[in-house]
Amino acid sequence: MDRAEAVLREIERMGERNFIPVIGPEKGKILDDAIRASKPRRVLEIGTLIGYSAIRVARLLPRGGRLVCIEKDAHHAEMAGMNLERAGLSQRVEIIVDDAKHAIPRLHGTFDVVFIDADKSEYYTYLKLVEPLLHRGSVVVADNAGVFARDMKDYLSYVRQSGKYESRYYESTMEFDPNTKDGVEVSKKH
Repeated sequence: MDRAEAVLREIERMGERNFIPVIGPEKGKILDDAIRASKPRRVLEIGTLIGYSAIRVARLLPRGGRLVCIEKDAHHAEMAGMNLERAGLSQRVEIIVDDAKHAIPRLHGTFDVVFIDADKSEYYTYLKLVEPLLHRGSVVVADNAGVFARDMKDYLSYVRQSGKYESRYYESTMEFDPNTKDGVEVSKKH
């Protein structure tokens, strides 16, 4: 097992014991599939927590690929940085410590994939802020589109009905709780 996989397994064990709300292994596979299918050069993650999903993404990036993470909690960002370092992936990742609503407008260039796993009621706001940085074919992956669908109603309605995205819901279970249904919304920009 390589370093990245070892750190992922360690975070999963810790998450199971203490319920740390990372995407987890089941929904993580959906994120992995979106990354593999997109072959992204540049990825944005909104909501990094302790770096679990950042490790999942960074380990799949091609040589020269970059991941930009936004995490508003400085302690979480520091833990994410340490986990990425332990996984041997820190050179591919930039962590911005700020509220995504303030950080996104300062970003430049385009993103091939955006992963959103932050304040559920703000998903639509995050998407509208990041939309100018997307191109045709960019993919937006939104965690917790099942269990928090009510909080994300405006986001889900937009990606499913605006005509700007081809969007699909992938059912899974809540991280570390096989009895709670959840899912991931994967939306490809037209």
